[in-house]
Amino acid sequence: MSRPLRKPGALWPRPRRGRGHGVPSGSRTARGGSGGRVRVRTGEPTKERTVRRHLRAFRHGWEWLGADTLLRRGRDLELMHRAMGFATLALVTLAPLFIVIAAADPLGRGGFAAWLADGMGLSGRSSRVLTEIISPSRKVVGTTSVWGVVALAAFGIPFGGSVQNGFERIWNLPPGPWHRIWRQATWLCVLTAFLYQEAQTRGALHGPERITLSLVTGVLFFWWGQRFLLGGQVRWWHLLPGAIATMAGLIGLRGFSYFVFTPLIVDNAISYGTVGVVLVVESWLIGVGFVIYGGALFGRWLLDHHGHRWTTGDTPAPPADS
Repeated sequence: MSRPLRKPGALWPRPRRGRGHGVPSGSRTARGGSGGRVRVRTGEPTKERTVRRHLRAFRHGWEWLGADTLLRRGRDLELMHRAMGFATLALVTLAPLFIVIAAADPLGRGGFAAWLADGMGLSGRSSRVLTEIISPSRKVVGTTSVWGVVALAAFGIPFGGSVQNGFERIWNLPPGPWHRIWRQATWLCVLTAFLYQEAQTRGALHGPERITLSLVTGVLFFWWGQRFLLGGQVRWWHLLPGAIATMAGLIGLRGFSYFVFTPLIVDNAISYGTVGVVLVVESWLIGVGFVIYGGALFGRWLLDHHGHRWTTGDTPAPPADS
């Protein structure tokens, strides 16, 4: 059958174009002002629009919170490096002093290992393993002279100086003069009393009573500690959020230690002996340093970005040291 011939001057009929005929999905055609057809985009698929909306809301919330500022300040402070320095100084300079003080305890409730186990939230077999490895004999008191105790206390003072320097960096304050060393020594004595109180109430109080006492004394210690080490250069009210954040972080670290470090101590004691247990303790001390500096940094950030409703003005000028 022959193909019909097209007459001269005639045109083949143009195919009708509409939805589904060469028009991309998500578009439609409309008649323009000059009679031509233009393509109008009707929108993206529903799922993609939802994802974009959620991402936009998350970005706006992130900017409103100022979380990028908090992360940048943490990097400027070298938070992890300071936490590692905190752990090293605590193990090298502070632990020997606490061992002697705990061994001289007239109540004799487990010594320094009991202090450490209570702080880490250990119990059962892991607590016994830590006690067997770390607890020294009570003869350590008889073999330590008065000058030895003084030397241990003197070695512990740089630990307080390191904490003070971290707080000064967080609040953008100049380093204190050398004669403020008495503040570091006093802070070290109060820290020892605070830890002793925490260890002694472990067996005397239980349940809500001990939780309430630990929370109140902890917030008061970290609140007073920042004020005292900074020489009164920052207002009390400005330091309260950091103290609360520090206690909240220590509670979280205690829960993490209970679920992670408790079985890890037993496994490391079997596999690596004393070195394995010391490494776990050192890891926990890094967490403590991170929480102490991070809590103070979080309090400063919270005050700068969201404290304008309750506070007016910036931190006052540094007063003369008493």
